[in-house]
Amino acid sequence: MHSIVRPLLAVALGLWGSGVLAAPASSYDIVIRNGTVIDGTGARGYPADIAIKNGRISEIGRIGAVDARQTIDAQGMVVTPGFIDMLDQSGRNLLVDGHAQSKIFQGITTLITGEGESVAPLNDNILKEQGSRTRPDWRTLGDYFERLQKQGIAVNFGTYVGAATARAMVIGYGDRQPTPGELEKMQAIVAGAMRDGAFGVSTALQYPPATYSETPELIALAKTAAGFGGIYATHMRSEGDAEMAALDEVFDIARAAHIPVEIFHLKVAGHTNWGSMPKVIAKIDDARAKGLDIAADTYAYTAWGNDLASFIPPWAHAGGSAKLLERLADPSMRERIKKDMRTPSEAWSNDWLEVPDPHAVEITSVQNPSLKELEGRRLDDIAKSWHEEPIDTLLDILVKDHAATDVAVFGMSQPDVTLALKQPWMSICDDASAQAPTGPLGQGHPHPRAYAAFSRIITKYVREDHVLTLEDAIHKMTALPAQRMGLAQRGSIKKGMWADIAIFDPAKLHAPATFENPKQLAQGMNYVLVNGVPAIAKGQMTQALPGKVLRGPGFRRADR
Repeated sequence: MHSIVRPLLAVALGLWGSGVLAAPASSYDIVIRNGTVIDGTGARGYPADIAIKNGRISEIGRIGAVDARQTIDAQGMVVTPGFIDMLDQSGRNLLVDGHAQSKIFQGITTLITGEGESVAPLNDNILKEQGSRTRPDWRTLGDYFERLQKQGIAVNFGTYVGAATARAMVIGYGDRQPTPGELEKMQAIVAGAMRDGAFGVSTALQYPPATYSETPELIALAKTAAGFGGIYATHMRSEGDAEMAALDEVFDIARAAHIPVEIFHLKVAGHTNWGSMPKVIAKIDDARAKGLDIAADTYAYTAWGNDLASFIPPWAHAGGSAKLLERLADPSMRERIKKDMRTPSEAWSNDWLEVPDPHAVEITSVQNPSLKELEGRRLDDIAKSWHEEPIDTLLDILVKDHAATDVAVFGMSQPDVTLALKQPWMSICDDASAQAPTGPLGQGHPHPRAYAAFSRIITKYVREDHVLTLEDAIHKMTALPAQRMGLAQRGSIKKGMWADIAIFDPAKLHAPATFENPKQLAQGMNYVLVNGVPAIAKGQMTQALPGKVLRGPGFRRADR
């Protein structure tokens, strides 16, 4: 057939660009052949080839003989969109090592970070609180983005602006409410970050100084973010005894600010609350039915991870870590802290009463080198060896480690976790920073979710427990979060989309990281492409850094 007639006939038949006929004489960067495409929408997988050019998907379908610089044979494997981590903590770690090994080996290609506090903007108030641990050379979010992109990253990266960051910049770490003028300054900080590309404003209301923020302050900041098309993301004020009231506050903010809400790591915390997830889900479903745009994410473990200092009542944190340590060293203040920890209260999220027992608290990382032997040990075991009560051991560790200790807390039930995971509005996160088994990011004894959360969704909840279909699981890790974050050109395998792609055999996927031995990379990803460039090829990291900084709706850029 004549070279001009053939494409004209294809157009007339509605076939041109459909994948049935490939563009003749095209030259592609990569062609993926013989795989089963699970496109992220939740639809069943189908056999197809995929052609990639200039970082984007050019063709999908039966692609004949074409020129390509690289051909990947995906026989026996699925080809999915790269996974999107809806709650990452890698804002600083990516500057240490941009390869994000613990993420990329799970098939994660996009990170969304900034839980309550964000890596930028910052000022002298924040730098003073951080002390000598960091010496950032940026001040605005735009400056940080430029630094990150110039250095290079293997994954795509986006962030919220933290409401607590704005609060700390304006009024510091004290327990008081902002004046009207101070609140306007906080709103201006949020607006500036939105213009720089933040995806919205976030809170982590269980942690000071965010704990001191009252609902009107949060509504004002959420309204500012909403004005730029952003969303409000929150670690709620309570995930335990006062969770229903915390949900009411979330709904009040959504309603008053006219803003979509993402609830970080939705859970039911505390052994006395186990079995309450049906009530939580019913309350969220009712709010959604009434028109509120509420969604959530989960890492689907029964242990959460946070600072050991989170066990301390909020009043004792006023003024920052230095003031907290002063109070812990004062015998009368120490006794008051212990009394509050032992007293039921809905005024704050009391982790001490929520854990089943001290054995449920595992030390995951310390800052003081002399305490390294505590990593991976349980609080009751340490208390026994120190010949004291566990509550005193907790306080002593904080003092000796300068309030910088991280822990894993076994405070959830598996039925609650599983039920939450199944909800159609539930995305996936790992709530962890990028790690590596060795090197500067290989320190500590992390929660295994850092290495395994996404792979474990498939190995446990799809393959072993049959809670989700593979298509549902992929949807929760790709198109669903992409839609939530407004990433219109990512999250699905469609023509014209950025080629963030994972290629793997679901039957061979393995997530070996455990609480006992967490620093083990996920296994089974044959290829992981970020913006059309292999970051993993034949199961090995390539050292390529093809990731992009992603900016939110207030920035307006074509590569979002």
